[in-house]
Amino acid sequence: MRILAIDTALNACSVAVLEAGESAPLAFASVAMEKGHAEALLPIVKKLMEGLDGGFPSLGRVAVTVGPGSFTGIRVGLSAARAMGLALKVPVVGVSTLSAYAAPLIADVVGEVVAVAIDARHGNVFFQAFAPGGRTLVSPRVTTLKEAARAIGAGSVRLAGSAAAALAIECWGMGLKAQVADGVGSPDIFWVARLGLAADPQAAAPKPLYLRPPNATPQIAGRLARV
Repeated sequence: MRILAIDTALNACSVAVLEAGESAPLAFASVAMEKGHAEALLPIVKKLMEGLDGGFPSLGRVAVTVGPGSFTGIRVGLSAARAMGLALKVPVVGVSTLSAYAAPLIADVVGEVVAVAIDARHGNVFFQAFAPGGRTLVSPRVTTLKEAARAIGAGSVRLAGSAAAALAIECWGMGLKAQVADGVGSPDIFWVARLGLAADPQAAAPKPLYLRPPNATPQIAGRLARV
């Protein structure tokens, strides 16, 4: 089975195509960006698919990051993935950014806790921790760096995510042995694809994982009364 993976939830617009059983993607592209995902995504997807034998009809599944991350970025990725799934009549699965960050460390690390911290601004982080082997140790949440470090517990931990370095400082202050993984800018799109292939479409619906309400709220002070 061939899968198209999309990530626009954080600070990059990333796309990859992976064949099940292969050790490397057939094609991929990743462009770092704070804004502009909506304009960048579809041209990147189109270019990648045009360069592959079989094109869009060869796809058997679409995977997309569902957050936590940027509200706008999450919506961009989900809208595009759902539209392509509908047009191609293939399943669309959601992959959390926390799991995508953690997956390569879980696969590489034996006997250590893996924790992911993504900057959620205002002194908070999106956080999740995994026991050795990948079992969830601390469920996805929004919390402070100090509380995240406390939730990890004793022992050594490998950290990933955009706030990994800040969380490491908190861990060191508590006497924890913490190491920050390389490449913490955005999740590896290859692992988004791998997790998408492994996911059960019935259990991994492409629904947003925001973890907190939007920062913006509708303005109601000047609303006109209905008649």
